[in-house]
Amino acid sequence: MDRFRDLETFVAVAETGGFATAAQRLKASPPAVTRIIAGLEQRLGAALFTRSTRQVRLTEAGQRLLVRAQSLLSDLELAEGEVAGANAVPAGHLTITAPVTMGRLLMPSLLTGFLKAHDRITANVVLLDRISNLIEDGVDVALRVGQLPDSTLIARHVGEVRRMLVASPAYLRKHGRPKKPTDLKQHTFIAFNGLMPNADWSANAGFPKSLKSPLEFNDASAAIAAVEAGEGITIAWSYLAAPRVRDGTLVQILPAAWPPAVPVQLVYPESRLVASKVRAFVDYAAPNLRAALLERRLTPRHPR
Repeated sequence: MDRFRDLETFVAVAETGGFATAAQRLKASPPAVTRIIAGLEQRLGAALFTRSTRQVRLTEAGQRLLVRAQSLLSDLELAEGEVAGANAVPAGHLTITAPVTMGRLLMPSLLTGFLKAHDRITANVVLLDRISNLIEDGVDVALRVGQLPDSTLIARHVGEVRRMLVASPAYLRKHGRPKKPTDLKQHTFIAFNGLMPNADWSANAGFPKSLKSPLEFNDASAAIAAVEAGEGITIAWSYLAAPRVRDGTLVQILPAAWPPAVPVQLVYPESRLVASKVRAFVDYAAPNLRAALLERRLTPRHPR
């Protein structure tokens, strides 16, 4: 039995969410994938997936096996890379994670260009607004915003972003422009729950510790759309709001109250030998992300 083939097939089904999509990744037929998974389940004496007409989900046993299988396959790939030498052509499958809004904005064109330049690499991108454990979740590279806690992760700095207050010109004409942070209590605040006022804001003298918000979104783009429609003031990441400020759709509010900029970094697990596919992606992505974020940088401008 080819146990590594079995595990590779199992991981492909788990990561792609289906037998047909796994078959495409592995360049195999769906019946072959089905047979391999059935044989693996029989050998282990446990169901690894629950199947329905619409989706395939990992069982509890499958979730436990996935963590181990991803780690084992990663170690195998590293070992093969060490033997093959540093000049080997980058190949294999990459799993990348990024924040939802930033990932939607930057990852499609970035990955399209990267995969054209490296046709032996395939990739899937998982967009999450939570910090995942790269090792446990089988992630090769993560794009992260903010200071990193002490860890064994390797980080490549690619830029900075900041949180900013914005409103539409129409809203400000109707309700007036806040002159100081405490004035925000008299205004309508549209909340994106990933960027609510926190210690970074309240540390700034005079900024309200909490703001009354009649409307809250779990999506940054939706919150900005409501603000563009004149419904209130919101906190937004500069990379998303800056183009709208430049074209006059949004206006900066109280720039002196904004917290300092925070770093954006590509991070990946520390290893004695970094897989060539990871090194290739980081080397390609870093300058491209840096350029994209520079385009969307915004310097706080104080109204006269």
